[in-house]
Amino acid sequence: MPETTNNDAAEPTGKAESAPEPTDDLVTTQHTLTVKRRKLAYTAQTGRIVLRKEVLTDGKFEGHRPKAEVFVTAYTLDGADPTTRPVTFAFNGGPGSSSIWLHMGLLGPRRIVSGDVDAPEPPPYRLADNPETLLAHSDLVFIDPVSTGYSRAANGEKPKDYHGFTPDVESVGEVIRLWTSRNERWMSPKFVAGESYGTLRAAALASHLQERHGLYLNGLLLISSVLDMGTIVFHEGNDLPYSLYVPTYAAIAHYHGKHGDRALEDVLAEAEEFAARDLPWALQRGARLSADERTDLVSRLAGLTGLSESYVDRVNLRIEHVRFFTELLRDEGLTTGRMDGRFTTWEPDGGREHMSDDASISRIIGAYSAGFNHYVRSELEYSNDLPYEILSLDVNRAWSYSDFEGRSVSVVDGLSAAMRANPHLRLHVALGHYDGATPYYAAEHVLAQLRIPDDLRSNVETAYYPAGHMMYVHEPSRVQQSRDLAAFVRSAANR
Repeated sequence: MPETTNNDAAEPTGKAESAPEPTDDLVTTQHTLTVKRRKLAYTAQTGRIVLRKEVLTDGKFEGHRPKAEVFVTAYTLDGADPTTRPVTFAFNGGPGSSSIWLHMGLLGPRRIVSGDVDAPEPPPYRLADNPETLLAHSDLVFIDPVSTGYSRAANGEKPKDYHGFTPDVESVGEVIRLWTSRNERWMSPKFVAGESYGTLRAAALASHLQERHGLYLNGLLLISSVLDMGTIVFHEGNDLPYSLYVPTYAAIAHYHGKHGDRALEDVLAEAEEFAARDLPWALQRGARLSADERTDLVSRLAGLTGLSESYVDRVNLRIEHVRFFTELLRDEGLTTGRMDGRFTTWEPDGGREHMSDDASISRIIGAYSAGFNHYVRSELEYSNDLPYEILSLDVNRAWSYSDFEGRSVSVVDGLSAAMRANPHLRLHVALGHYDGATPYYAAEHVLAQLRIPDDLRSNVETAYYPAGHMMYVHEPSRVQQSRDLAAFVRSAANR
């Protein structure tokens, strides 16, 4: 098949229009996995499915035209009863990320061994069985949105038409509907799992699937959650992130020895109280703060974050997150990771305010790339000459939020409405204390804003891990998180 890496395809030409119409290219393979002395026999189906759109000309229906080819990997347990067997649809975020992280890091039957902070895995890397896989409790369908993984717009279609909030939700929702229908799974308990921006997509899908297709979910697995971008995007006039990030700053400072022998729990409790009350009040007061009040606040914020009082004073009590990652260990010539503040790397320019490398990504992405490109060909037996787009920065930079012009990008109202309409919809929210991309206290803030009756508050559960954005990089967290997700799916499927 032809290779293309251009995210802004040219207008259709006669040649493109005469090209053979794409068809599904799914490959089926059989596998086994031993989980607690129990042998699981399962089927993997891998490849691209064609999404189509109805074509109307002057009000006349002229058929279904291919619009995209979306790469999926589905795992189904052999011999299971589809009316009781759950199925979980999973993806990552970005926007512009493939599903490789959840697929090969946490949920799938095979996993990539990437190593962790103190012991990164050297190339050429390796794969291992994942006896903690969620497949022991739920079938799994991993979805790569258009322009990620092997997913691409169809010939004659513009990739950028899929790079935005609404078309993304619609296209991923169409994949879920198609897979559910073709595999006769409408009566199965159904879950959607997303990570990072994927949590925002997952929440939007809960509403979209209900309203567009009458497809109701049992639960959402929200990993490193962000449901309101206004809680994490720093810009003038929005002081909210400056407060909500403070507990994460405190956690990272604690990890790097800035709090002596204090227990992490004590540091976080103090940081959360400060972020909830005193700091928002101080930022709102501005120049109306007295000199003594300001001195006290600067001292307390510096103590929590591990930064100098002079620095906190210079930035006017407003610590932007990337600045924090470059400032915390500046005197050691190091920057901390954004995705995972436990990671550090040497910074070649000690005067920078923006780190030249995020070690929490660069130290593990090689393992994921090599591992998946090997796995998909040698074990899943799927071949494609396209590059597997793990994380497209071009897609990320061009992403459209036009639906939210003049307001925060938030799915809180839509998720609240979905929960009110479907009172059986449950949420599991997984959070890492050292996650500098989607801070845990910001997620807590958003969950408290859900517009649901009190009797639905028990439908929301949170889990915390001593790790970062991809908390499963930390082996003890990976094992515990796998248990937590399995328990949630079992419980929510059997209500």
